[in-house]
Amino acid sequence: MKMKRKLAAAAAGAALAPALVALPTGTASAHGYVDTPPSRQAQCAAGTVPCGAIKYEPQSVEGPKGLTSCSGGNQSFAELDDDSKGWQVTKVGQSVNFNWTLTARHSTSTWEYFVGGQKVASFDDHGQIPGSTVSHNVNLGGVSGKQKVLAVWNIADTANAFYACVDVEVG
Repeated sequence: MKMKRKLAAAAAGAALAPALVALPTGTASAHGYVDTPPSRQAQCAAGTVPCGAIKYEPQSVEGPKGLTSCSGGNQSFAELDDDSKGWQVTKVGQSVNFNWTLTARHSTSTWEYFVGGQKVASFDDHGQIPGSTVSHNVNLGGVSGKQKVLAVWNIADTANAFYACVDVEVG
């Protein structure tokens, strides 16, 4: 009798296994961020600046397209909007290479860079799916001194974008 139960349980498990493999594991909320020069969320992840939940998921700063905040409008990451938090400032020249790390690649419309609310660069990917890293050389448009650069990754097939702010000293 014990053997029949074991066989029945094994058969039931074998029958359910394909269905369990097909079950969704939830939606991913992690996708990409600027790691060089270190964005605010990269600084949180590295422990350079003490932060809350963003330190565990620097790639998760996602919000509707068209926002201008470092947090992407996500209240859980509002500390990224705090300019007085002690963010590390990276010394750069007029042209800067911004390197993105992508943990989930998405069909991309554009990558945009803003300084002082003004767009200084845009790169059109025409809906292509990028690699796991992306680099853009951006001319900062003649600004000097301490600046906050807002980098935006606009996804082609959703209404969302990913946001990263990078604090630089141009000179």
